[in-house]
Amino acid sequence: MAASRAGRHAILRGASQKIVVKPNRVKTDDRVRLTFSFRQADGHEKRMTSTPHDAVFKRFLRHPETATDFLTLYLPEAILQRCDFSTLRLQSASFIDEDLRARYSDVLWSVQTTCGTGYVYVVIEHQSSPDSHMAFRLMRYAIAAMQRHLGCRAQNAAAGGADAFYHGATSPYPFSLNWLDEFADPQLAKTLYGCPFPLIDVTVMPDDDIVQHRRVALLELMQKHIRQRDLSGITESLAAVVMLGYTNRRQLRMLFHYMLQYGNTAEPGVFLRRLARRLPQYEETLMSIAQKA
Repeated sequence: MAASRAGRHAILRGASQKIVVKPNRVKTDDRVRLTFSFRQADGHEKRMTSTPHDAVFKRFLRHPETATDFLTLYLPEAILQRCDFSTLRLQSASFIDEDLRARYSDVLWSVQTTCGTGYVYVVIEHQSSPDSHMAFRLMRYAIAAMQRHLGCRAQNAAAGGADAFYHGATSPYPFSLNWLDEFADPQLAKTLYGCPFPLIDVTVMPDDDIVQHRRVALLELMQKHIRQRDLSGITESLAAVVMLGYTNRRQLRMLFHYMLQYGNTAEPGVFLRRLARRLPQYEETLMSIAQKA
């Protein structure tokens, strides 16, 4: 059975198995409903067309016993173990955005599971001709599913993805199903998208470190402390940054007007006059701003 399953997966030639989990309010006997969406495309049509390939695939996958066989053949074992296929039901819903929905049709099933409250979307891309951007399109499906999931006020994003079902004249399927291979430098793409996104959290940066950040130092200091009612504690740091000469007068005026309009400083005029004494070369500019406080 294991060898047979491996062989069947080889037909997909590396197509990644991707599952989207979406919370659902309805729970019955500690089981939840999963939804399987079979999404089809015929070549590179820009509008929905009812081709013979599309029609026969869709007709077959609307049959519950056929859908059960398809899912048990190609779903990952970890998902299969949680599904009760006796509860399989045809649904009439779609989670793909309007642009994609205008190009492809789908068949949607649901089934109950014991793995926690949620839907599972299995997106099947039915291809009769090779598409060099297939992996990127499948990623779009996955992101669309996650967006719909989060749009329903879910606390967590759902893992998303798709399988590619191919029966074209060119054999085997000639393109990679790893979306990172679409980049000129796949290793760089893996570094960018396979790791947490960089976070510049100024709320935890020491002011002494921020002062060393040259032309962004004044911006970072001001935005870090904008909600404080008393800015007297950063007078010296601000003066030190300005005296380094990285900030021009226009930027200086803009940031202090920002402080006046959106900050919580209790006495902005007092703060600006104190800063002006530390920066005599900017005294006229700062006093002009202070008069508006």
